[in-house]
Amino acid sequence: MTMTDPIADLFTRIRNAGEAGRNKVDMPYSKMKESIVDVLVAEGFVREKQVTEVEGRKRMRVYLRRDDDGKSIIEKISRVSKPGCRVYKRADNIERVLRGMGIGIYSTSRGVMTDSLCREQRLGGEYIGKVW
Repeated sequence: MTMTDPIADLFTRIRNAGEAGRNKVDMPYSKMKESIVDVLVAEGFVREKQVTEVEGRKRMRVYLRRDDDGKSIIEKISRVSKPGCRVYKRADNIERVLRGMGIGIYSTSRGVMTDSLCREQRLGGEYIGKVW
């Protein structure tokens, strides 16, 4: 069965694993998913990722970060731009997520990056999702 929105699936798997108290989550690999997870690792929302090959297919394992109480660092992760309704923002229209407490994830001509990096480099792009 084919997946309609693999990025929404990535966000859902991370959200569900965090709420279920799991430390890691496995998912099918794609370059876009890897780029998004790299942003989450760089911003400190995820501990690390590993890409492996099982039976000729690549898989990605994401290790979640937890606070001292054992709760997931990610309170909310949601998809903004969907396959049926894409959302694009110009560099001067990119707003802060939760007044700077969260991050927006954008796909630009220079790769996947955060909202603050987009504003700094004066780049716009597709608004993939937001995390806090």
